[in-house]
Amino acid sequence: MKAYEFKFDRRKKLRVNELGAFAADTEMEFTLRLALSAGQSVHSAAMGIHRDAWNTGETEFLTFPMRPLPGEGNIYDWTLTLDFASDLNPADGEGLYYYHYAVQLGDGSCFVFGGERPTELDILDNYIGERQLLLYRPDFKASSRFASGPVYHIFVDRFAKAGTVTPKPGAVLDEDWDDGIPQYGEYPGAEVANNVFFGGNLRGITEKLDYIASLGVRTIYLSPVFESASNHKYDTGNYMKIDPMFGTDRDFEVLCREARARGMGIILDGVFNHTGSDSVYFNREGHYRTVGAYQSKRSRYAPWFSFRSFPDDYECWWGVKTLPRVDSANPGYRRFICETVVPKWMKAGVSGWRLDVADELNEAFLDDFRRAVKERDPDSAVIGEVWEDASDKISYGRRRRYLTGRELDSVMNYPLRSAVIGYVLNGETGALRHATEGLYRRYPKAVSDNLLNFLGTHDTERILTVLGGEPTGDKTNAELAVLSMTPEEREAGKKKLCLAWGILVGLPGVPCVFYGDEAGLEGYRDPFCRRPFPWRRVDSDLLSWYRTTGTMRRDETVFRDGLFRILSLTESEFLYLRSPANGQECSVLTAAARKGEIRLSFPSGAFSLTEGVTLSEAVLSEGTVGFFRLPPDTDPDAVLSCPENSRSE
Repeated sequence: MKAYEFKFDRRKKLRVNELGAFAADTEMEFTLRLALSAGQSVHSAAMGIHRDAWNTGETEFLTFPMRPLPGEGNIYDWTLTLDFASDLNPADGEGLYYYHYAVQLGDGSCFVFGGERPTELDILDNYIGERQLLLYRPDFKASSRFASGPVYHIFVDRFAKAGTVTPKPGAVLDEDWDDGIPQYGEYPGAEVANNVFFGGNLRGITEKLDYIASLGVRTIYLSPVFESASNHKYDTGNYMKIDPMFGTDRDFEVLCREARARGMGIILDGVFNHTGSDSVYFNREGHYRTVGAYQSKRSRYAPWFSFRSFPDDYECWWGVKTLPRVDSANPGYRRFICETVVPKWMKAGVSGWRLDVADELNEAFLDDFRRAVKERDPDSAVIGEVWEDASDKISYGRRRRYLTGRELDSVMNYPLRSAVIGYVLNGETGALRHATEGLYRRYPKAVSDNLLNFLGTHDTERILTVLGGEPTGDKTNAELAVLSMTPEEREAGKKKLCLAWGILVGLPGVPCVFYGDEAGLEGYRDPFCRRPFPWRRVDSDLLSWYRTTGTMRRDETVFRDGLFRILSLTESEFLYLRSPANGQECSVLTAAARKGEIRLSFPSGAFSLTEGVTLSEAVLSEGTVGFFRLPPDTDPDAVLSCPENSRSE
């Protein structure tokens, strides 16, 4: 016996089989299809559903009988229509639910079905593995601008410098931009001053805007730019001031204006869970004229921080004494960020925010922050740093509601990064299937369209090193600082990187380039992944691939909000379809050949988006990816099943 689920949104009149998160006012028609063996029949079918009980410890179990539809042969369909608002009555217009199907056959045997695949259902044991249903607020809208094209992530001190850079007090300038090694500790986690700079600044970014735009970029994501003592800037000193080594408020406004003139927006890294100990607010080092929380219990900032024993024993981020933790639930702190910090920088031209360690921020803070941002620009983006599945994430013992319409537009897609790497290196298909169709089923579609998809960040090894370099093993920081790839390793890594990026660039969400990946920059763990951009040694082959695919992603609108379906996923090949939700555009087939050769035949022809020609057939060699716009009348399953098609390994 096999079972399938089909869903139809009655108000939008759309088939939504691939989705599992909906507005709380949706009227959904569920169809349970059972394919039985000869002699079997169905006596009854019902849906059992209940709200998540993690935070409250209480829930109500509801049962909705299903009615049969006329069957054909051994196929039995049972249907049920739920008006979520009235039948489930979600509190505050949102909620996380779990459900299953209970079926009794004519012989009296009973089965329970669930699982997380888009349509195929699994038989459950003891109700373990129910399907997830996430209901979000009906007024939830994510950013359409952010979803429209690639993101370019810049670690400001290491991208580009312009003009004369004067070190501030306590800073050291490394003049060796091309071959300098970032300052590092004796071992991972060892204390390090982080006071060595290479001189990258905002004017340098402005001068390189045409280069960035050539990659198809629509959004530039800057690592923190506010004044702080370190080169990484995650120890904020003053939220109201650009760091002087990066430039001035005026430099930032010019960058925003010039980027906007090229069709690009700027989003900032919002580090609001902690400040620096050397800050206006804490002032442990006494460098500021203000009275900080470390200096006096009567400081205006004292309620923002938590002391176990004043003044030296205080809460800090992961035990790092230079990063005192802020109580983001504090009303005064929330007002300061939402009513003073956000307005200033959005007026200067900011079009969105990435929230550092969103798991550690208070829910009321997230509510207020997103509200403050959207009041100033409804189409701005608020992206949270969440490393796991954000639809049912538990943080500090509580189920979070990041994606129900009040806290975030979307999140950083770490599960996809891991899955793509695992597939390219080892042919692992399970994680890739879960990180694509699995997560897209659990997330609201608008969230999936705004996912920040990446292969590397300032917190990870360089993707070229991951794919082609020697494993880190137990090597010391001193060894990793000078370890580079051999020419053979580099060529193998480049081929794998082109495959990985080709797979990622067409998936739901927004592809993000970490500065220098497109130029062939290498580097092991932090801080070696933060080397200066290799302007004198740009890899032209990689750059060409990133430009071709980036502009394709920007211009082909089906990539912005199209539906997703896997056509084939094996250790040899990954083929998926992006099809228009409105039915008005053409679908695009992405075909990635991991192992061996792929031959595709297109009876009605297909337009290659990377080659710019119409083809009746295509041959993809191992390690390559093709993108094909299909005519509206093309059946993608027929393309795959054509007699002319073959697979070789």
